[in-house]
Amino acid sequence: MKISTKGRYAVRVMLDLAMHNTGEYIKVKQIAERQGISEKYLEQIIALLNKGGCVKSVRGAQGGYRIAKDPASFTVGQILRLTEGSLSPVACLDDEVNECERCDTCETLEVWKDLKKAIDQVVDNVTIADLLEKQESRMGINYSI
Repeated sequence: MKISTKGRYAVRVMLDLAMHNTGEYIKVKQIAERQGISEKYLEQIIALLNKGGCVKSVRGAQGGYRIAKDPASFTVGQILRLTEGSLSPVACLDDEVNECERCDTCETLEVWKDLKKAIDQVVDNVTIADLLEKQESRMGINYSI
């Protein structure tokens, strides 16, 4: 399983918005420049984040985007599922009920279930606030000032 640029950039954008969370709206151009992402691609990603309730937006000359809630309320898993869809390593684990005709006899199913559980364990236990804290520690900066 590979996380696409869309998923990786979405997490970076959320971290960027958390780092620059002054209550004011930030223009796409500013985020794109800081993150090295094309504005056009960033607009697609922000549209997903906006639709998912992760960011708030305002149109117009003073418009832009800001993080919708406290960074601690967003997990990496939530953002990745919003942009990537399922994080399951195999399609038969995408739905609540496994519809695969071989699921009763599949010797590898437990491996895929364990892998899915491990992925979920990691991404669902890291928040944007955790990433912000790591960034602050690494850079020696406190963004909440």
